[in-house]
Amino acid sequence: MNDIKRDGGQVSTSGGDAPQSRGGDDPARISTGSAGLDDILGGGFDADRIYLYEGRPGTGKTTLAMQFLTEGVRQGERTLYITLSESRVELAVVAQRHGWSLDGIDVFELLSPEALLNPDHEMTVLHPAEMELNETTRLVFDRVETSNPTRVVFDSLSEMRLLAQNPLRYRRQILALKHFFAGRRCTVILLDDLSSAQNDLQVHSISHGVILLEQLAIDYGAERRRLRVIKMRGIRFRGGFHDFTIETGGLAIYPRLVAAEHHTTFTTEQTPSGNAALDQLLGGGLERGTNALLMGAAGVGKSTLALSYAVAAASRGEHAVVFAFDEGRGTIIARARALGMPLDRALDAGLIQIRQVDPAELSPGEFAHQVRAAVEGQAARVVIIDSLNGYLNAMPDGRFLVLQMHELLSYLSQMGVLSIMVLAQHGIIGTTETPLDVSYLSDAVIMLRYFEVAGTIRRALSVMKKRSGAHEHTIREFRLTDEGISIGAPLTGFTGILSGNPVYTGGPEPLLAVGGKRDG
Repeated sequence: MNDIKRDGGQVSTSGGDAPQSRGGDDPARISTGSAGLDDILGGGFDADRIYLYEGRPGTGKTTLAMQFLTEGVRQGERTLYITLSESRVELAVVAQRHGWSLDGIDVFELLSPEALLNPDHEMTVLHPAEMELNETTRLVFDRVETSNPTRVVFDSLSEMRLLAQNPLRYRRQILALKHFFAGRRCTVILLDDLSSAQNDLQVHSISHGVILLEQLAIDYGAERRRLRVIKMRGIRFRGGFHDFTIETGGLAIYPRLVAAEHHTTFTTEQTPSGNAALDQLLGGGLERGTNALLMGAAGVGKSTLALSYAVAAASRGEHAVVFAFDEGRGTIIARARALGMPLDRALDAGLIQIRQVDPAELSPGEFAHQVRAAVEGQAARVVIIDSLNGYLNAMPDGRFLVLQMHELLSYLSQMGVLSIMVLAQHGIIGTTETPLDVSYLSDAVIMLRYFEVAGTIRRALSVMKKRSGAHEHTIREFRLTDEGISIGAPLTGFTGILSGNPVYTGGPEPLLAVGGKRDG
């Protein structure tokens, strides 16, 4: 995956186990240049402090640091980029590809290829490995006093560590940097590529805050990036790992979703499916602020049943969004046309959105961000996740799927959204297996099954669970027709339908008619 990707946006959030509102005596924060990181920190950095960005090469440290400086330029501040590792030309290329400019950013190179060839400059600008540490520090101090910046980026500490040659000298020079900047109204970002073989906690101890950036290689698909705030003195931040991507315009950071931070007032009314028989089976329908799990074998009709709720919402003038992990947009539209669903009209009106998701490219944090954007940005009242099998494939570690799903469902519930999840079971007829158990998280569970009658394959559905009210305990046959979903009477003449091995015990009356006649 390339470093420059699609444009990303941020959905602002309130603090939570991130920051509480600050009192009048609390000094104002300054923006980090990233809306996502500002949200994690509850407003940004405390000014006039030293912070550390650390991570292996390629994790996005330089990009995030440049966002910090470009934000300073937007605020009319003086900025300084001190580089011992990259040239101004290299930085200019990075800035250009992100749509930025170095105008307003004072770039001080301590590595200059032209100067290396000039013997007159051998005492001022040399390759870092050949420069005396004290001379390097003095050059930095002189440039800061000349520029008098309010925002500084120092890239990077690995060269300083090489020059010091031993931990004691290195710590003394870092302390000298801290004391020098402490006497100036200046916020400093130090970059460290973690090239040291040992865990270096010396900079951690003198830094006001430490942010770790990581890049993870998974077995298949694009690499995943995430960051974690290790330390932030005097600032209450949102802990844990937060996914991010490098896109045109910088790092798009997706703060970890904390459901407890989000609430809205809504009426817990029932939301019709557009099918009277299905609503009757559900005791009137599914309620707002609840979630339903549709389970069954492949092709039994789960996605169609879920889509009917989106179409019904659009008919009421509400917005719905379908996150399709398994099927393409064209396939969904074609199936809806074959079943007589007015999906095209709802799509043209902007009432239904179909988001095709590639699980090999999307991180769980970015997916949660897209769900929030649909709910808070487009006022979606129905959210469909089709399917959880695809969502499971998007997880770098399946152990945390249920925890993330719990947080996401809690958020949707507190926002008054009806959420519908589709889960494909392994197997077609007979014994089927479920790849993961999220039924205990679900407010309602609808089971769909194949069964055989007189040499033909039929479909049946039943409501296995509904927390928010009474429901039918019968099993009904249903059929997918060119007029939508047709649901029949309770199948009183059969037993063993849910197991996929029905036993006929009565007459053919319960079965749906085909072509004006009943099967069986």
